[in-house]
Parts: sequence; structure tokens; C-alpha cells
Amino acid sequence: MSMIRDLRAVVRPSRVSLRKTTGTSSPPYDTTRDPATPSAVVDCAVYRDGARVASAKPLTPHEAMRLVRRDGGFVWIGLHEPTEAEFAGIAGEFGLHPLAVEDAVQAHQRPKLERYDDSLFTVFKTIHYVEHDRLTANSEVVETGEVMCFTGRDFFITVRHGGQGSLRALRHRLQDDPELLAKGPSAVLHAIADHVVDGYIAVADAVQDDIDEVETEVFSPGRKGGVSRGVDSARIYQLKREVLEFKRAVAPLLRPMQLLSERPMRLIDPDIQKYFRDVADHLARVQEQVLGFDELLNSILQANLAQASVAQNEDMRKITAWAAIIAVPTMVCGVYGMNFRYMPELHWKYGYPVIMGITVVICLGIHRTLKRNGWL
Repeated sequence: MSMIRDLRAVVRPSRVSLRKTTGTSSPPYDTTRDPATPSAVVDCAVYRDGARVASAKPLTPHEAMRLVRRDGGFVWIGLHEPTEAEFAGIAGEFGLHPLAVEDAVQAHQRPKLERYDDSLFTVFKTIHYVEHDRLTANSEVVETGEVMCFTGRDFFITVRHGGQGSLRALRHRLQDDPELLAKGPSAVLHAIADHVVDGYIAVADAVQDDIDEVETEVFSPGRKGGVSRGVDSARIYQLKREVLEFKRAVAPLLRPMQLLSERPMRLIDPDIQKYFRDVADHLARVQEQVLGFDELLNSILQANLAQASVAQNEDMRKITAWAAIIAVPTMVCGVYGMNFRYMPELHWKYGYPVIMGITVVICLGIHRTLKRNGWL
């Protein structure tokens, strides 16, 4: 039971903020593979009693399965974006259902769990946070990929789509714990599920920082004594679309994780099954967080639009106030601009300065009144 207590420490690396992650991911293909193997095969290995069976050269899926049928254990095959022709031989060797094979090759599937005869087909959406210096209307915040898993009694096949989500490091960590790998393919399925959900948590933390940044800009004052004019609404809308893509990856996966943790399945080791409950709990927390992001962005967008409307009203009010002030000299000039012979004080020596003085006094009075009432 000590192995089970340490399960999470083995399959889950320490979580580091994605904003501090540097370096490039592992290459998608194994440069040491046998030319006879399909080009999409990243790695193919047989595991017996929790240890990887050594071989003089890289195994083909057919050779690996032949060793398993002869001596026991299970085979783990990793593929990256296989074509239909490349996957056909593997599907036939392991008796995979045609519908699951079609989904695995075409990709762009919704996260799900399906049972086909003697195998389970699981689809995970992987999420990668895209680093950016500043959020713009065209910024890509999250990048998605897919990992499809075929779980059988004596085989485990992963089909990965997208440039992110490499499982190479995860395979190495599992190989360092023979007691865990001895539990069979279900232990690998749990490790991948836990790895994917850990990625969700890290991405959620990074997206939270972007939302906090936008929220601060929206509610910060535009200038002293004035009103905030908000930010570009396209930036908020773009972030909302990225959060929606995040939600599409997280929400559908909750039910499959609950099924794996609650329903007895003969392909899932009972000692491993209870740990799917922990994955489901973390996934539920991420889902609540993403739903909160969506609601918060709705509020931020509405507040930003309201601020823009208030700023426009403020501008119109000031324009109206200045128009009222300018209307006084305009009216006076208009009256005295008419060429009538008999007009008040037209030939009086002090007529011009008196009229100008009265005009200035009236304008100053209107200006003072409007400013006191907040129109200027």
C-alpha cells in the first residue's frame, strides 16, 4: 500500500507557473526507431513486472505484442498524428474498434470515455498556455491538443495530436517506479489523466493573471478627476473566446473521470480506480474556476462598455456646455451684424465696450454655473 500512498508524487511533477517555464518541448519523434516501424510511432515498449523489457533494437508493435503474448506483461505504444494507413496495422493487431480508430486518426474530438468490447477509448484535450508580453485583440492565450488512449488488458496505446502535450517525460517517471507500472495499463491511464488535469490547473493560474490585468485596466481611473474610458473591448472579447476554448476542454471530461472513479471496470485495477476520484475532484475545481472566468469576463465587458458610454456622455455634456457659452456672443454678434439704421446704442460712444463687457460677464456667469453643476 506504500506504493499507492506515493502514487501522486510519482506521476505528478511539481507544479510550476507556466509564466516561468522556459525551454522547448521534446521532439515528437524518436530518432532511434527502427525504419520498419510506422513513422508515427514515438515509442514502443514492453513492460513486465513493472520494468521495461530491454531489446537490442526498437520493437515494432507486432514484435512487442508477440513478446507480451508469449511471456506476459503489457505493451505501451505512443504515436504522434498517425495517418489512416499508418494506424491500420496497429488497429488490426490489437483489435481496435473501427469507430474509435476513425476518431483517433481524424482528431478534433470531444473529451469522452467509450467502451468497446475488451478496450476503453478515452479522449483528453491538452491545454498549453501561450506566452505573450501584452494581451491584444489578436493574442492567442491557450493552445489545444489531443491525447487519445486505448486501454486493453495487455496493451496501452496513446495517439497524440498537436505540437504540445508530449508524454515522454511522463513515461520516464513511470519507468522509475516499477511497483506502479506493475499495476498495468490502468496505472498509465491514471497517470495521463492526472498529467492532463495538472496542466489545466497551471493554465488556469496563468489565465487568471491575464484576467486580473484586464480587470485592473478597466477599473483604473482614466485621469485625475475624470472617468475611465476603459480598454479596447476586442481584447476582452478575445480573452473570453480563449476561455471558452478552455471550457470546451475541461467541462466534457468531468463525467468520464467520474465514471472511471465510481463504476467498477475490469480493465481498471481497483487500487488505481480510487485515485481517479482525486483527478475528478481537481477537474471539478478547474471547471468551477473556468466558469467563474467566463462570468467575470462578462461583467468586465459590460462594465467596459458602460464606461465607454459614460465617457461619451461626459464629452457630449461638455460640448453642450461650451455651445451654451458660445451662444451668447454669437447671438450678440448676430444681432449687431444686421444692417438696421435704428439699433440701441448704435451711435453711442461707449456702445461697443459696454456690449462686449456685458457679453463677457454673461459668458463668465454661465461658465461658473455649469462648472458648479459638474458640466465642465
